[in-house]
Amino acid sequence: MPELPPDRSDVATEALHPANRDLASGSLEESIDLVADDHMIVVDALRNAREALAGLIESVVDALGRGGRLVYVGAGTSGRLGVLDASECPPTFNSDPEDVIGLIAGGDPALRRSSEGREDEPDGAHPELDALGLGSDDVLVGIAAGGTTPYVLGAISEAARRGAATGFISCSPREAPEGCRHLVVLDTGAELLAGSTRLKAGSVTKLALNTITTVAFARLGKVRGNLMIDLRATNDKLHDRAIRILMRLFPGLDRAEAARELAHDDGVLRATVERLEA
Repeated sequence: MPELPPDRSDVATEALHPANRDLASGSLEESIDLVADDHMIVVDALRNAREALAGLIESVVDALGRGGRLVYVGAGTSGRLGVLDASECPPTFNSDPEDVIGLIAGGDPALRRSSEGREDEPDGAHPELDALGLGSDDVLVGIAAGGTTPYVLGAISEAARRGAATGFISCSPREAPEGCRHLVVLDTGAELLAGSTRLKAGSVTKLALNTITTVAFARLGKVRGNLMIDLRATNDKLHDRAIRILMRLFPGLDRAEAARELAHDDGVLRATVERLEA
Protein backbone atom coordinates (compact mmCIF):
# COMPACT_ATOMS: atom_id res chain seq x y z
CA MET A 1 0.00 0.00 0.00
CA PRO A 2 1.46 3.43 -0.94
CA GLU A 3 2.26 5.90 1.83
CA LEU A 4 -0.60 8.30 2.46
CA PRO A 5 0.03 12.01 1.83
CA PRO A 6 -0.44 14.53 4.64
CA ASP A 7 -4.09 15.31 5.34
CA ARG A 8 -4.70 18.95 4.29
CA SER A 9 -8.44 18.99 4.95
CA ASP A 10 -7.93 21.72 7.55
CA VAL A 11 -6.40 24.12 4.99
CA ALA A 12 -8.85 26.92 4.17
CA THR A 13 -8.11 26.91 0.45
CA GLU A 14 -8.96 23.19 0.28
CA ALA A 15 -12.41 23.62 1.84
CA LEU A 16 -15.68 23.27 -0.04
CA HIS A 17 -17.05 26.66 -1.03
CA PRO A 18 -20.22 27.68 0.89
CA ALA A 19 -22.07 28.24 -2.38
CA ASN A 20 -21.46 24.57 -3.28
CA ARG A 21 -22.44 25.31 -6.89
CA ASP A 22 -22.39 23.00 -9.87
CA LEU A 23 -20.02 25.05 -12.02
CA ALA A 24 -21.26 23.42 -15.22
CA SER A 25 -24.88 24.42 -14.65
CA GLY A 26 -26.59 27.74 -15.28
CA SER A 27 -25.94 30.23 -18.05
CA LEU A 28 -22.48 31.49 -18.99
CA GLU A 29 -23.47 34.93 -17.69
CA GLU A 30 -24.41 33.42 -14.33
CA SER A 31 -21.06 31.63 -14.15
CA ILE A 32 -19.22 34.87 -14.87
CA ASP A 33 -21.20 36.64 -12.14
CA LEU A 34 -20.36 33.83 -9.72
CA VAL A 35 -16.62 34.24 -10.30
CA ALA A 36 -16.85 38.04 -10.15
CA ASP A 37 -18.89 38.03 -6.94
CA ASP A 38 -16.51 35.58 -5.32
CA HIS A 39 -13.58 37.88 -6.08
CA MET A 40 -15.11 40.78 -4.17
CA ILE A 41 -13.19 39.58 -1.12
CA VAL A 42 -9.78 40.01 -2.77
CA VAL A 43 -9.24 43.73 -2.02
CA ASP A 44 -10.58 43.33 1.53
CA ALA A 45 -8.14 40.46 2.12
CA LEU A 46 -5.23 42.69 1.08
CA ARG A 47 -6.47 45.58 3.20
CA ASN A 48 -6.91 43.33 6.25
CA ALA A 49 -3.24 42.32 5.97
CA ARG A 50 -1.89 45.85 5.53
CA GLU A 51 0.02 46.03 8.82
CA ALA A 52 1.88 42.79 8.18
CA LEU A 53 2.43 43.75 4.55
CA ALA A 54 3.79 47.15 5.58
CA GLY A 55 6.34 45.46 7.83
CA LEU A 56 7.45 43.23 4.97
CA ILE A 57 7.75 46.18 2.59
CA GLU A 58 9.95 47.99 5.13
CA SER A 59 12.33 45.04 5.04
CA VAL A 60 12.28 45.03 1.22
CA VAL A 61 13.06 48.77 1.05
CA ASP A 62 15.88 48.30 3.55
CA ALA A 63 17.35 45.37 1.59
CA LEU A 64 17.16 47.03 -1.83
CA GLY A 65 18.40 50.32 -0.42
CA ARG A 66 21.63 48.75 0.78
CA GLY A 67 22.25 46.82 -2.44
CA GLY A 68 20.53 43.61 -1.43
CA ARG A 69 17.86 41.70 -3.31
CA LEU A 70 14.24 40.62 -3.04
CA VAL A 71 13.90 36.91 -3.78
CA TYR A 72 10.50 35.30 -4.28
CA VAL A 73 10.18 31.54 -3.82
CA GLY A 74 7.09 29.54 -4.76
CA ALA A 75 5.69 26.50 -6.53
CA GLY A 76 2.94 26.20 -9.12
CA THR A 77 0.77 29.30 -9.46
CA SER A 78 2.49 30.99 -6.50
CA GLY A 79 5.90 30.48 -8.07
CA ARG A 80 4.76 31.73 -11.47
CA LEU A 81 3.34 34.89 -9.90
CA GLY A 82 6.63 35.56 -8.13
CA VAL A 83 8.61 35.15 -11.35
CA LEU A 84 6.09 37.37 -13.15
CA ASP A 85 6.40 40.20 -10.63
CA ALA A 86 10.20 39.97 -10.71
CA SER A 87 10.23 40.12 -14.51
CA GLU A 88 8.00 43.21 -14.57
CA CYS A 89 10.26 45.34 -12.34
CA PRO A 90 13.04 46.18 -14.85
CA PRO A 91 10.74 47.62 -17.55
CA THR A 92 8.62 49.46 -14.98
CA PHE A 93 11.35 50.87 -12.74
CA ASN A 94 14.50 50.42 -14.85
CA SER A 95 15.76 48.30 -11.98
CA ASP A 96 18.59 45.82 -12.30
CA PRO A 97 17.19 42.37 -13.21
CA GLU A 98 19.13 41.02 -10.22
CA ASP A 99 17.31 43.30 -7.75
CA VAL A 100 14.13 41.19 -7.74
CA ILE A 101 14.43 37.47 -8.49
CA GLY A 102 11.77 34.79 -8.74
CA LEU A 103 12.50 31.12 -8.01
CA ILE A 104 9.97 28.42 -8.89
CA ALA A 105 10.04 24.75 -7.98
CA GLY A 106 11.10 22.89 -11.11
CA GLY A 107 12.94 25.88 -12.57
CA ASP A 108 12.02 27.85 -15.68
CA PRO A 109 10.36 24.87 -17.45
CA ALA A 110 7.74 24.91 -14.66
CA LEU A 111 6.58 28.32 -15.89
CA ARG A 112 4.94 26.64 -18.88
CA ARG A 113 4.55 23.00 -17.87
CA SER A 114 3.33 21.85 -14.47
CA SER A 115 6.06 20.48 -12.22
CA GLU A 116 4.04 20.15 -9.04
CA GLY A 117 5.99 17.16 -7.68
CA ARG A 118 9.02 19.37 -7.08
CA GLU A 119 7.15 21.36 -4.44
CA ASP A 120 7.39 18.45 -1.99
CA GLU A 121 11.19 18.87 -1.69
CA PRO A 122 12.02 20.96 1.41
CA ASP A 123 15.63 21.36 0.25
CA GLY A 124 14.62 21.96 -3.36
CA ALA A 125 15.48 25.67 -3.41
CA HIS A 126 18.80 25.31 -1.60
CA PRO A 127 20.97 24.95 -4.75
CA GLU A 128 19.48 28.18 -6.17
CA LEU A 129 20.03 29.98 -2.85
CA ASP A 130 23.64 28.76 -2.90
CA ALA A 131 24.09 30.00 -6.47
CA LEU A 132 22.67 33.40 -5.53
CA GLY A 133 24.85 33.61 -2.44
CA LEU A 134 21.78 34.62 -0.45
CA GLY A 135 22.79 36.41 2.72
CA SER A 136 22.10 39.06 5.32
CA ASP A 137 21.65 41.90 2.80
CA ASP A 138 18.72 40.11 1.13
CA VAL A 139 15.06 39.45 1.85
CA LEU A 140 13.38 36.20 0.81
CA VAL A 141 9.59 36.01 0.48
CA GLY A 142 8.02 32.59 0.31
CA ILE A 143 4.64 32.32 -1.42
CA ALA A 144 2.28 29.41 -0.79
CA ALA A 145 -1.47 29.89 -1.06
CA GLY A 146 -2.28 26.91 1.14
CA GLY A 147 0.62 27.63 3.47
CA THR A 148 2.06 24.12 3.52
CA THR A 149 4.44 23.81 0.53
CA PRO A 150 7.68 22.10 1.71
CA TYR A 151 9.77 23.72 -1.05
CA VAL A 152 8.76 27.17 0.20
CA LEU A 153 8.94 26.44 3.92
CA GLY A 154 12.39 24.92 3.50
CA ALA A 155 13.60 27.99 1.61
CA ILE A 156 12.37 30.32 4.36
CA SER A 157 14.14 28.30 7.04
CA GLU A 158 17.37 28.22 5.04
CA ALA A 159 17.18 31.94 4.27
CA ALA A 160 16.80 32.74 7.96
CA ARG A 161 19.79 30.51 8.74
CA ARG A 162 21.80 32.58 6.27
CA GLY A 163 20.77 35.81 8.01
CA ALA A 164 18.37 37.08 5.36
CA ALA A 165 15.13 38.83 6.29
CA THR A 166 12.18 36.57 5.53
CA GLY A 167 8.51 36.83 4.72
CA PHE A 168 5.74 34.35 4.00
CA ILE A 169 2.59 35.04 2.00
CA SER A 170 -0.27 32.59 2.52
CA CYS A 171 -3.97 32.68 1.69
CA SER A 172 -4.75 30.21 4.48
CA PRO A 173 -4.58 31.30 8.14
CA ARG A 174 -1.67 29.68 9.96
CA GLU A 175 1.12 30.40 12.42
CA ALA A 176 4.42 31.81 11.18
CA PRO A 177 6.65 28.96 9.97
CA GLU A 178 10.19 28.39 11.22
CA GLY A 179 12.45 31.30 10.33
CA CYS A 180 9.67 33.63 9.14
CA ARG A 181 9.95 37.26 10.26
CA HIS A 182 6.92 38.66 8.42
CA LEU A 183 3.80 36.51 8.09
CA VAL A 184 1.25 37.96 5.63
CA VAL A 185 -2.08 36.12 5.57
CA LEU A 186 -4.35 37.07 2.66
CA ASP A 187 -7.42 35.17 3.78
CA THR A 188 -9.67 34.65 0.75
CA GLY A 189 -11.29 31.44 2.00
CA ALA A 190 -12.49 28.50 -0.06
CA GLU A 191 -12.33 28.55 -3.85
CA LEU A 192 -15.30 28.04 -6.16
CA LEU A 193 -13.36 25.12 -7.62
CA ALA A 194 -12.21 23.49 -4.39
CA GLY A 195 -8.44 23.71 -3.97
CA SER A 196 -7.83 25.69 -7.19
CA THR A 197 -5.72 28.54 -5.83
CA ARG A 198 -5.29 30.01 -9.30
CA LEU A 199 -8.64 31.70 -8.58
CA LYS A 200 -9.12 34.12 -5.64
CA ALA A 201 -5.85 33.16 -3.98
CA GLY A 202 -3.95 33.78 -7.20
CA SER A 203 -5.65 37.13 -7.70
CA VAL A 204 -4.88 38.42 -4.20
CA THR A 205 -1.31 37.12 -4.41
CA LYS A 206 -0.71 39.03 -7.65
CA LEU A 207 -2.17 42.14 -6.03
CA ALA A 208 0.07 41.75 -2.97
CA LEU A 209 3.23 41.28 -5.04
CA ASN A 210 2.33 44.31 -7.18
CA THR A 211 1.92 46.26 -3.96
CA ILE A 212 5.26 45.16 -2.51
CA THR A 213 7.38 46.14 -5.49
CA THR A 214 5.43 49.25 -6.50
CA VAL A 215 5.50 50.75 -3.00
CA ALA A 216 9.10 49.67 -2.36
CA PHE A 217 10.50 51.15 -5.58
CA ALA A 218 8.46 54.32 -5.07
CA ARG A 219 10.05 54.72 -1.64
CA LEU A 220 13.45 54.20 -3.27
CA GLY A 221 12.95 57.14 -5.61
CA LYS A 222 12.02 55.23 -8.75
CA VAL A 223 8.74 57.16 -9.01
CA ARG A 224 8.05 60.89 -9.23
CA GLY A 225 4.58 61.49 -7.82
CA ASN A 226 2.71 58.76 -9.69
CA LEU A 227 4.92 58.82 -12.79
CA MET A 228 7.43 56.20 -13.97
CA ILE A 229 10.40 58.53 -13.75
CA ASP A 230 12.93 55.69 -14.20
CA LEU A 231 11.56 54.04 -17.31
CA ARG A 232 13.77 53.59 -20.36
CA ALA A 233 12.15 54.22 -23.76
CA THR A 234 12.88 50.90 -25.48
CA ASN A 235 9.74 50.60 -27.63
CA ASP A 236 7.08 52.87 -29.14
CA LYS A 237 4.74 52.57 -26.16
CA LEU A 238 7.41 53.50 -23.63
CA HIS A 239 8.82 56.19 -25.93
CA ASP A 240 5.40 57.82 -26.09
CA ARG A 241 4.94 57.53 -22.32
CA ALA A 242 8.33 59.09 -21.64
CA ILE A 243 7.53 62.00 -23.96
CA ARG A 244 4.22 62.62 -22.22
CA ILE A 245 5.89 62.48 -18.80
CA LEU A 246 8.43 65.09 -19.90
CA MET A 247 5.64 67.33 -21.19
CA ARG A 248 3.85 67.00 -17.87
CA LEU A 249 6.95 67.77 -15.80
CA PHE A 250 8.10 70.56 -18.11
CA PRO A 251 4.96 72.27 -19.46
CA GLY A 252 6.99 74.48 -21.83
CA LEU A 253 8.00 71.49 -23.97
CA ASP A 254 5.93 70.44 -26.95
CA ARG A 255 5.91 66.83 -28.15
CA ALA A 256 8.71 67.25 -30.69
CA GLU A 257 10.94 69.09 -28.22
CA ALA A 258 10.36 66.46 -25.54
CA ALA A 259 11.31 63.75 -28.03
CA ARG A 260 14.55 65.56 -28.92
CA GLU A 261 15.47 66.01 -25.25
CA LEU A 262 14.84 62.33 -24.59
CA ALA A 263 16.94 61.28 -27.60
CA HIS A 264 19.82 63.38 -26.20
CA ASP A 265 19.95 60.91 -23.29
CA ASP A 266 19.41 57.75 -25.38
CA GLY A 267 15.88 57.33 -24.09
CA VAL A 268 16.83 57.30 -20.38
CA LEU A 269 14.04 59.39 -18.89
CA ARG A 270 15.63 60.03 -15.48
CA ALA A 271 18.76 61.39 -17.12
CA THR A 272 16.67 63.79 -19.20
CA VAL A 273 14.65 64.96 -16.20
CA GLU A 274 17.72 65.55 -14.06
CA ARG A 275 19.50 67.41 -16.89
CA LEU A 276 16.53 69.69 -17.51
CA GLU A 277 16.12 70.36 -13.80
CA ALA A 278 19.79 71.25 -13.33
